[in-house]
Amino acid sequence: MTPEKKLLIRRTWEQAAAAGDTVAELFYDRLFEVDPPLRLLFVHSDMAAQRAKLLRALALAVASLDRLEALEPTLAELGRRHVGYGVRPHHYKVVGATLLWTLRRALGEDWTHDVEEAWREAYGQVSSIMISAAEEAQRPRGVAV
Repeated sequence: MTPEKKLLIRRTWEQAAAAGDTVAELFYDRLFEVDPPLRLLFVHSDMAAQRAKLLRALALAVASLDRLEALEPTLAELGRRHVGYGVRPHHYKVVGATLLWTLRRALGEDWTHDVEEAWREAYGQVSSIMISAAEEAQRPRGVAV
């Protein structure tokens, strides 16, 4: 990821994060609108706490853009843990699209093609680490790939 893309992500995250819980609420409302069965994965969740977790995770990812490799073990563990919650690889595409949609709404005119590409790339890197770890966790032990 280029330094320019990292700067775009940092600047736009600062703007979006200023709206705090409103952005997280917009995200989950849209997520459940786009894929209603996903709501079942959160049936026992405290959604205020879940929204706070989302904002912290995004803030950590943005803060770690210069050293994403240091975040890999955390992301891999998160991917493995999400398997137990019922998250499947196809959900990551829905979440990514929802994240971009949410940021587009939060940023308004500051949402540009370059901003979208930067966020798309960052999400792609993060989600690919999580998906790989999730798939590895689901593989039967002793089975060669």
